[in-house]
Amino acid sequence: MEIFRFKEWNVYKEAKQLFIDIIGIVNKLPKEYKYSIGDQIIRAGLSIILNIAEGSGKDSDKELNRYFNIAVGSINETFAVVDIMKDLNFITEKEFEKVSKLCVGVSKQLGGFKKTLRSL
Repeated sequence: MEIFRFKEWNVYKEAKQLFIDIIGIVNKLPKEYKYSIGDQIIRAGLSIILNIAEGSGKDSDKELNRYFNIAVGSINETFAVVDIMKDLNFITEKEFEKVSKLCVGVSKQLGGFKKTLRSL
């Protein structure tokens, strides 16, 4: 098995970009929300990346699929927080659209991986 094979996966690259965008958004949050909403979305966004990476090092497709399931849960959590941030006017419509597009892309790619793994 290739070491750090996840680094070549587009889903990993997009999840990293999503995380970078999340950090930028959190840095602009009102101070009173940085450590509640901000901390939550940072943990969720990082969880996506880390589960993709950790799953890639597992010995079986079943184990990899389990980590992808966790990453899918984290992408849903991330999107939910972004959606709340939009409703609270903590982010602009443009920021919402950019992050939403990344969430959808990562989610679809993880779903595609999972579908492929189930068919093996």
